[in-house]
Amino acid sequence: MIVLSQVLSDSLIENLKDGVLKRWLESVLPDVLSFFWSIALAFLIFYLGGRIIRVVRRVFQKSMERRGIEEGVRQFADQALKWALWLVVVMLILGLFGVTASSFAAAIASLGVTIGLAFQGSLSNFAGGVLILILHPFRVGDFIVEDTHGNAGTVEEISIFYTKLRTMDNRMVVIPNGTLANTSLTNVTESDRRRLDLEFSIAYEADIRRAKEILRGLLDKEERCLRDEAPQIFVKAWADSAVLIGVRCFVPTEYYWDVQWKLLEDAKYAFDEAGISIPYPQMDVTVKK
Repeated sequence: MIVLSQVLSDSLIENLKDGVLKRWLESVLPDVLSFFWSIALAFLIFYLGGRIIRVVRRVFQKSMERRGIEEGVRQFADQALKWALWLVVVMLILGLFGVTASSFAAAIASLGVTIGLAFQGSLSNFAGGVLILILHPFRVGDFIVEDTHGNAGTVEEISIFYTKLRTMDNRMVVIPNGTLANTSLTNVTESDRRRLDLEFSIAYEADIRRAKEILRGLLDKEERCLRDEAPQIFVKAWADSAVLIGVRCFVPTEYYWDVQWKLLEDAKYAFDEAGISIPYPQMDVTVKK
């Protein structure tokens, strides 16, 4: 063991005298420095690219706002511009390490089928977003109901892959554009008015005419009920234990729920004051001895 270590020590000393280590460092050092220099430039390009992208997006957004372009189109175009600019930044960074655009394109082309299958859902969502912006089934600010899964909320953003809905209880629902483009949905706020359909139950012993007069008075007092179409008050059905009276009137879309809640509450007070009973499920039990 001592002899072996002595031999290795003598060999190392001899190599140092001949300059082998020096020549090796001289051959490797430029490549190492070049690699670290490329990494530093990559971080610099990434940082400056992010700053430039933010500036370009801000200018692009202001330009579209001045032109009066719809908000949904602005959001979609902004996201598309963001992804395109980041792709340019990534290509610049890859170029520092010897990856050219042509070789990158060739790699994508050779993996075209695999990439297509992997991104099939994303491409479908992108196409769905384009269809939404072209056909306008809804816009940013509309309240929609996605019929398949029952998701409902106000449209806050239409991005290139997903649409974001803000629900009435302040939850954020993210739905793929492909789903919204290929399934039925209800746009609640497409029109500036909605028909309000209410149903009131009164006992069979109650005076129907009096109940209708009370409801007519409530509608006359409600200023948010539109007058260009006359409200309707009618006997809707004879239920098992009550007479159902239907009420229909048109109201501005933004006041739909407020008017509904107010009419239901006022009708209860008015029926109580007039002595009109509102039936409720009950059971009579007779005990025989």
